[in-house]
Amino acid sequence: MTNALMASLKPERNPNIPDLQPGDTVRVHQRIKEGRNERIQVFQGVVIAMRGGNEPGATFTVRRTGAHGVGVERIFPFYSKNVEKVEVLRKAKVRRAKLYYLRERQGKAARLKEKRFLSV
Repeated sequence: MTNALMASLKPERNPNIPDLQPGDTVRVHQRIKEGRNERIQVFQGVVIAMRGGNEPGATFTVRRTGAHGVGVERIFPFYSKNVEKVEVLRKAKVRRAKLYYLRERQGKAARLKEKRFLSV
């Protein structure tokens, strides 16, 4: 195959997903199909991991604490058309790329320090 043909076959990243960083608190709106019905499901949590860079298989993992303190993690692809939109609610100051240590923490111990921005 020629390079021009290969470039046209490469899938495009979902434009509804902004640039994310580990530590961001996000609200992900995902399209869910149940039989013939289609609905939007919202999942809110902290981005604990990102993998894949700018490749078509790139994903981000979002973790939230569900009912009775049970942790729930979901992995969302950056290139999926089923992700309707992603809202960034907070940005946190973190010093590592993977925040897997949050899995062992509960309550106040699982909080992240919020990033402060200077308004110019």
